[in-house]
Amino acid sequence: MKTRLGALLVDDERLARGELRTLLRAHPEVEVLGEAADVDEAIQRIAELDPDVIFLDVQMPGASGFDLLSRVELRAQVVFVTAYDAHAMRAFEVNALDYLLKPVHPQRLRATVERLLKHTTPAPTPEAGRPLTAEDHLFLSADRRARFVRVSDIACLCSAGDYSELVTRDGQRYLMTRPLAEWEERLPERQFVRIHRGTIVNLECVERVEVQSDEGFHVHVRGAGNPLPMSRRYAARLKVRLA
Repeated sequence: MKTRLGALLVDDERLARGELRTLLRAHPEVEVLGEAADVDEAIQRIAELDPDVIFLDVQMPGASGFDLLSRVELRAQVVFVTAYDAHAMRAFEVNALDYLLKPVHPQRLRATVERLLKHTTPAPTPEAGRPLTAEDHLFLSADRRARFVRVSDIACLCSAGDYSELVTRDGQRYLMTRPLAEWEERLPERQFVRIHRGTIVNLECVERVEVQSDEGFHVHVRGAGNPLPMSRRYAARLKVRLA
């Protein structure tokens, strides 16, 4: 484990970058490598500096912090620094690395640094447990790549023991620490339906359903690759939803 993390500060407000840099001086474990005032400059700095962590403002002129994560593949961990209130934090609640509300409190920053150094799972946001909407975003990371995905862009979720595998419309797969039962409780029920004890699908991504045998069916879902099994127990429920 590295004992010193290289950081990039991305914020369109020079004063905000300066305040955060000052607060980070109390944490010698973190070295500020550079700053960026917008997304284009941040992309250049990421390529030049290869930071371990990016302190990223969400709302910036021209392009947002969301846009940055959709344009680059990141090795770095991401900490959001935002003036959004707790309600707006729904955008970050699933698998988020961490967030800081402006003005940044020194004790809260200390907790963030400790989590970065230990590579532990961040504490849940104030919105954890709330139902998700189709327009909410999930922050997902895998294989040194990080991206935001709309809930409506989830194609399906499959059980993976105590975890679950999330598959997007474009076929990307992410192992999530949340069990399938929790996803079923929180996903929009008008859009997502369980087709098997171990599978939830997005109705908008269902391409066709084939009778497999007397035992059940195969459901072809965009992005999933192989067809997904559906038991007769759940077939009637899907038929009603697709009608």
